[in-house]
Amino acid sequence: MNSAVPHLDLADPAFDVTSEAVHEARESGWYAETPYGWAILRYEEGTAVLKDRRFQQGNARWPDQNGIHDGPWREWWAETLLSLEGEDHMRLRRLLGPAFRSGTIAAMRPGFQRLANELIDGFAPRGRVEFVSEFAEPYASRVLCSLLGLPDEQWPQVAHWADDLGKSFGINVRHDLPRIEAALEGLSGYVEEVIADRARHPRDDLVTTLLVAHEDDDALSRRELSNALVFLAFAGMETTRNQLGLALQTFLAHPEQWALLAAEPELGARAVEEVMRVNPTVTWITREAKEDVDLDGLHVPKGGIVQVLSNSIGTDPRAMGDAPAFDLRVEDRPLHSGFGGGMHHCLGHFVARTDMSVALPLLAQRMPGIEADGPGEWLPVSGNTGPVRFPLRFEAEA
Repeated sequence: MNSAVPHLDLADPAFDVTSEAVHEARESGWYAETPYGWAILRYEEGTAVLKDRRFQQGNARWPDQNGIHDGPWREWWAETLLSLEGEDHMRLRRLLGPAFRSGTIAAMRPGFQRLANELIDGFAPRGRVEFVSEFAEPYASRVLCSLLGLPDEQWPQVAHWADDLGKSFGINVRHDLPRIEAALEGLSGYVEEVIADRARHPRDDLVTTLLVAHEDDDALSRRELSNALVFLAFAGMETTRNQLGLALQTFLAHPEQWALLAAEPELGARAVEEVMRVNPTVTWITREAKEDVDLDGLHVPKGGIVQVLSNSIGTDPRAMGDAPAFDLRVEDRPLHSGFGGGMHHCLGHFVARTDMSVALPLLAQRMPGIEADGPGEWLPVSGNTGPVRFPLRFEAEA
């Protein structure tokens, strides 16, 4: 360890990767040391690493980094899109990609709008809401069920499995392993039943599309399809649920922006980008050096790990200039890293961007004057973060 380089304890559940300590470290240099390798703190260097072909994802080593060297979760993790590299990774993206085209997802906007309004109808008249259980979780889960072609009434069970499996991204993963593996078993079994049903009774849904598409030697195997759907189910639900909660947390600190979004709902898409720039659920993005790499004074040996800190690079004043810290009117922000970057850019980003850009303006219009209604309960602000409980009050609808 170099005593001249700041040390950030990303493994400590109490450590906040959006804290002043991180921003102070960013002012002293572009990287810091952590228990999980080096942290990259500035926008230019962080975005460059995400595009650098000398690095690969690095998430495949997450189980070993947490002392998990065998078992069903580790085996499944190694086969997910997040962990695969090279041709295996590109082949799976190529086969899954058509189901996530922007035109396909854009056609779902009216359904997203109906769902959002239906959920808001349930709490708008009383002026109070526990935002996670009453909006963020059912909205994200039901959008996902619609996308995958799962029965809408199954969303609570799917959400429960996805929530527990989402702990795979947390820094307490070893402690949570029994719950994670139970959720993996439950969700995998359910997905395999759905795949078998669609093989017998095809429908107009994503599972059927993936089953019948690419009828050649390059087609997805049943195991690949099952693994991919389980990963999409938990990753899509968990990240969108968390990001919606973080969006409202951000707007609580900027009430004038909440009022602006209500008055100009066409700013919904920009609201998503601004929130993910300053308050992303994915707080660090892992990369592993495929060879020895020298980066402006930092030597990263082959196999070395770097973590790009999303909030730190997204709020780097060197890149953001004189623009206000959070403002939906600013049109030319540099691209944030909330969906990752490079070859591992999030496959489902159109879904997340679309469903959140629909939901946030409707929430702003129907929940004026939002305030926190107690402290709530929050995941550690490291790894993947977000609210567990988030009670709010606002001006009740007449």
